[in-house]
Amino acid sequence: MLIEFSVSNYLSFCERQTLTMAASGSYRELADNTFSTDVPKMPKLLRSTIIHGANASGKSNLIRAALFMWDFVLNSAKGQEGDAIDLFPFLLNTRNANEPSIFEMIFVEEGVRYQYGFAATRERVHHEWLIAYPKNRPQRWFERYYDASTNQESWTLHKKFLPGNREVWKDATRNNALFLSTAIQLNSLPLRPVFDWFDKRLRIFRPHSEISQDYSATLCQDASGRLEVLKFLNQADLDIEDIKLETRALGDLGMEDLPEEVRSALVKEMSSQEVLEVRLERSMADTGLPVLLPWESESRGTQKLFALAWPWINLLRQGRVLFMDEMDTSLHHHLVRFLIGMINDPKLNTTCAQLISTTHDTALLDNEIFRRDQFWMVEKSGDRCSELYPVSDFDVEKGEPLQKRYLDGHYGGLPALKQFEGW
Repeated sequence: MLIEFSVSNYLSFCERQTLTMAASGSYRELADNTFSTDVPKMPKLLRSTIIHGANASGKSNLIRAALFMWDFVLNSAKGQEGDAIDLFPFLLNTRNANEPSIFEMIFVEEGVRYQYGFAATRERVHHEWLIAYPKNRPQRWFERYYDASTNQESWTLHKKFLPGNREVWKDATRNNALFLSTAIQLNSLPLRPVFDWFDKRLRIFRPHSEISQDYSATLCQDASGRLEVLKFLNQADLDIEDIKLETRALGDLGMEDLPEEVRSALVKEMSSQEVLEVRLERSMADTGLPVLLPWESESRGTQKLFALAWPWINLLRQGRVLFMDEMDTSLHHHLVRFLIGMINDPKLNTTCAQLISTTHDTALLDNEIFRRDQFWMVEKSGDRCSELYPVSDFDVEKGEPLQKRYLDGHYGGLPALKQFEGW
């Protein structure tokens, strides 16, 4: 369960920006869109959050920031001494370019609230910390801090909360790697729930990349999985009667039939590899006979919805936290409502899964499927920094026409267009 995500000095984010999934105690509408964590004194959390804003405002960069943190936690221990850390600070002023980028997640796992974060430059990790709150009482499990002025690193490793080979884990942690990642590689059991939250609970779709159909196709190889995907698709009114799979060697396909992502990589050694082709079965209107259409003839929306079937089913089944960029791309507004409605429905979402997505679909602002505290905006400030803020900052009244007021500029987050005066 995600409570907060914060980032500063990364891409277009200059100052610290925080997205919170804590529900406002002032709002009473759509109570089912929230859930209790069963953690003492913890506010209810939101099942979903939608982020609006102009093009180039920084919406996708928020997803990229979460993606970087997730990837660095999982993989930093696998690198080599001296490898550059693949991050990019805010570069549009002289102050931030050489300062560390900072990332922090606050979340609940196995009934315990954790606050984990780190600060890093491309050269090294400057700061890393973990605070746990069992029974709502803070325990600083570890902290490391690098003092650039003295070129010295100081460590605090609490022996009560981190039993085991603490010094071995510390000595094995490279300057360009995280202690959390390294300790897990060396079998630290106390830190396992924290690492597993990133590894097994958090999921992030890379911005501007196609969602692969392979996961849904693999699920369809099992009869029960195929029925789940069929039900998912037909709830969205796609009128599909069956899903057929065919395994074919790449060498047996013409170049025009190859998936675009592998076409450029096709070499002689790959010609014997296999791909799983998907065909969606429909029936003729007059005879009722089955018809299998080529995958390429399916609409972009149908292809995307099929690709989303497995992630959505898995999200709801496993209680995942999903960051997604522009979920409305290629999908009708009602299909977007359908997908979000599944997340907000406590009868379907029994595992407390959460969705954080950017969107350009302003019609969502006036739907009755969202609370006022589920809408966020990203806007570029005068110093070119991206600023993230909730619409609820504007004291939005219940029933206020959010879409109209947003398009009229009351909440910011709009492009500043100028009159085109010709060439």
